[in-house]
Amino acid sequence: MEQFRTRLQQAATQLDLTLSGEQQDRLLAYLDLFARWNAAYNLSAVRDPAEMLERHIIDSLSVVNLCGSSAEDQSPLIDVGSGGGLPGIPLAIIHPERPISLLDSNGKKSRFQFQVASQLKLTNINVVNQRVEAYQPQDLYAGVVSRAFASLQDMVSGSEHLLAPGGRFYAMKGKIPEDELSALPKGIKVEQLHPLRVPGCDAERHLIVLQRAD
Repeated sequence: MEQFRTRLQQAATQLDLTLSGEQQDRLLAYLDLFARWNAAYNLSAVRDPAEMLERHIIDSLSVVNLCGSSAEDQSPLIDVGSGGGLPGIPLAIIHPERPISLLDSNGKKSRFQFQVASQLKLTNINVVNQRVEAYQPQDLYAGVVSRAFASLQDMVSGSEHLLAPGGRFYAMKGKIPEDELSALPKGIKVEQLHPLRVPGCDAERHLIVLQRAD
């Protein structure tokens, strides 16, 4: 995957991210594993590694400094419906001191996540193979992030029990889903709507930050 290093560096620069050589190596190794496991594990409908880099890894990098109070935030985060580990694994690579859980009910996808964490020595990753409704963590999370939930309402209702007081939901979306925002349950407020500048992507992308209106 060395042929993609220049493109990764260009995208990081456009996103105002500074990637160390080790972080670049890990992101490219993750891309390689993703591409090789995808055929058997059906991690994504995207089959071309170059497209995987653009649509999955670079897309995930666009939110790594928005899912918390600062780039130095070390509060625990959970990626719900993580699938192939997006955006959780790129988040864990960029912020190695931040505890990040990857939750998915699909056993094959959880095995892939565990393999990535082991092979890339990502000691801050915790793989959880459970349905979100059934997962009862001992310690709650400061943030719940997802790019896979069908709707904001489903995300909130399914994972609100994972959120610590004062915590936030981070939902990666395309266009602003006005109908979903209007259907949010009482007690949930929209804190921020971040338009995402994703290099190489012409489609609209947004990060929606939700918080309980305590």
